[in-house]
Amino acid sequence: MNKTVNTATILMHCDDQIGIVAKVTEFIQNNRGNILALDQHVDHEEGQFFMRIMWDLAEFAIPKDKIQDYFQTLIASAYNMQFKVYFSEDKPRMALFVSKMDHCLFDILARYQGREWNVEIPLVISNHEDLRSVVEQFGIPFYCFPITKDNKEAQEAKELELLEKYNITFVVLARYMQIISPEFISKYPNKIINIHHSFLPAFTGAKPYHAAYKRGVKIIGATSHYVTTDLDEGPIIEQDVTRITHRDTVDDLVLKGRDLEKIVLSRAINLHIQRKTLVYNNKTIVFS
Repeated sequence: MNKTVNTATILMHCDDQIGIVAKVTEFIQNNRGNILALDQHVDHEEGQFFMRIMWDLAEFAIPKDKIQDYFQTLIASAYNMQFKVYFSEDKPRMALFVSKMDHCLFDILARYQGREWNVEIPLVISNHEDLRSVVEQFGIPFYCFPITKDNKEAQEAKELELLEKYNITFVVLARYMQIISPEFISKYPNKIINIHHSFLPAFTGAKPYHAAYKRGVKIIGATSHYVTTDLDEGPIIEQDVTRITHRDTVDDLVLKGRDLEKIVLSRAINLHIQRKTLVYNNKTIVFS
C-alpha cells in the first residue's frame, strides 16, 4: 500500500448473518470510498462473523470524526456488531520493555530506524541499566525501574504514569524478564505483546534450550502473543519453527532460538500496527 494514501480500517465481529458484507461494502461505496482490502472469516462453531475492511478516504463523503457514529447508526446497531475504526494517519505509539537480552531490541530498533513500520517509539522502559546505551544511540528516552517483590506495585504505577504521559497505545515486551501484574494488564487489554520460546510447558525453567538439547529435539520454535493474566497463555499472534539436528550444540540452539524470537516478535508487531488482529475468546483472528 502506498504510504501516502490516507485510509480508514474497520475491524468488526458479530453473530453470523446474511448480508453483512453487502451492507458494509454498500456503506463505503455509497459514500464514495474506494475499498483497498477486505478479508472475512466465519467461525462456524461459535457462529461468529469477523471482517477487516480498509478503504481510501480521499473522496469519502463522511468526515473522519463522524465515521464511527455513522457506521454505528447505519450498520453496527442492526447487526449487534462490535467494531473499531482506525485511521492510517494516526500512528500507533509503542512502548518497549526490555531487561538484559538485546536481540529483539536491536531488531525492532533497526526496523524502526529503517521506517519499515508506521509507528512511533516514544520511550523504552527497563528493569536494568544494561541496554541504556543501545537505546540512547537511537535517540529514544530510556527509563529504568529496578523491580523487587517489595517495590513492584509502586514501580509499575510509575511506569503506567509514563505510558499515559507519552500517549502509548500498545506495549511490547522485548524479552522483558518480569511478570506483569493483572492491574497493569487491565490498562492495556490485548495491547501488550510478548515473545517466548515454544518449549513451554515441556521445557520450563531458566535453561529451556539446554533441556531441549538433552532431549534431542528436532524442532524448536517461538511464539508471540497478547499478554493476559494467565501466564504465557494469551491469544497467539504469530509462531514459527526451525529444524534441529544431532549436530547442533546448545549454543546453536540458543542462536537459532533467538533468531526465531526476533523474527516472530517483529511479525506480530507488524500485524498489530496494520490492525490485522482481532481477539475473540482468547483466540486471535489474523487477517491477510
